[in-house]
Amino acid sequence: MDNAHTTETSSIPMPIQCRASDGFQHWLSQQGGVVAITTYQSGKLALIGWNGQQMTLLLRTFQKPMGIGVQGRRLALATQHQVWQFANAPELATHYLEQQPGRYDALYLPRVAHFTGDLNVHEVGYVGEEVWIVNTRFSCLSSLSSDFSFVPRWQPPFISELAPEDRCHLNGMAIAPNRSNPNSPSPEAPIFVTALGETDTVGGWRAHKATGGIVIDVANNTVISRGLAMPHSPRWTGTELLVLNSGAGELCRIDPTTGDHAVICFLPGFLRGLSCVGRTAIVGLSQVREQHIFGGLPLQARFSNLICGIALVNIDTGEWFGTFEFTSQCQELGDVAFIPHVTRPNILNTDKSAIQEAFTAPDVAYWLRPSHQLPEPNALMSSSASSFPALTTD
Repeated sequence: MDNAHTTETSSIPMPIQCRASDGFQHWLSQQGGVVAITTYQSGKLALIGWNGQQMTLLLRTFQKPMGIGVQGRRLALATQHQVWQFANAPELATHYLEQQPGRYDALYLPRVAHFTGDLNVHEVGYVGEEVWIVNTRFSCLSSLSSDFSFVPRWQPPFISELAPEDRCHLNGMAIAPNRSNPNSPSPEAPIFVTALGETDTVGGWRAHKATGGIVIDVANNTVISRGLAMPHSPRWTGTELLVLNSGAGELCRIDPTTGDHAVICFLPGFLRGLSCVGRTAIVGLSQVREQHIFGGLPLQARFSNLICGIALVNIDTGEWFGTFEFTSQCQELGDVAFIPHVTRPNILNTDKSAIQEAFTAPDVAYWLRPSHQLPEPNALMSSSASSFPALTTD
């Protein structure tokens, strides 16, 4: 039996409603981690956790959130005009709510915001210490810079120049250990990308969106698979390449040598966002809101009803064994990610005044709150020091 959850948000007049299957909740309770989802159409980052007894859902508002990248205590989030970097301060999380200590075991605080402009960033990830983005508007992979909107790092071999024209709708990036240059200072590198067309004209991919999708080997600058329906979210598991053949509702396994693809399972949604936890694939599903871009896809002939949410799939058997579904006020997802070693998360945007009170440094963490502040000198003279709570690492 499904359990329903409703979360009120101030920026949406109607509540976002959702439900999770028993299979999803049982799986989540065993993982010791959190599922993060971006709902760019609703402007929310959702963190789904487990508090030891039940599933929890926290929503934070961002402007068109899309790609999510995770590396240790760091989290990167692409939004419409910025790429944000957050750092977890677990030492502060426990006492985020003074009246409810222990409610959170993670607190992601904003640390850096790169003002990139509207690059239509679909995915983001960590390559060593750098943050790389899938720069869809300029048809390239880019890194961030303190001097520029972006620094181009790689472009498909058929793209003749960098221009803000979305020539091939580059949209997905698989990052893996650096196989092409093991002596590189970066231990990781992008190894595969997806695009909706092998085209070099303004929006050229649109004419053949149902059959023009490709997968490219970045190191070799070669197209390894063609004929896909709007592919997204390539991921390297360590032994195999998984890709979402989104316009057909297929989670696929692609042979990097031959380009052959085998369908692991069919899912009733436009697929976007993929994260692998062991042999489980967390797959994002979206409904189709408009027909200009998404009309005429195999997906619509295969399924009469599409859902918005995530599905858990056994990669080996293709079994679809758990779902988390948005049932109102959310129709499209941008990305999904799994954050390990965290179960009760919190994340702050710049609307939260608490970010002005949280201080961290190596081996130091403080909340600067009225209850923690030292007294004025006159008060200190007339009272014993033990009467005033000093700053602590709580």
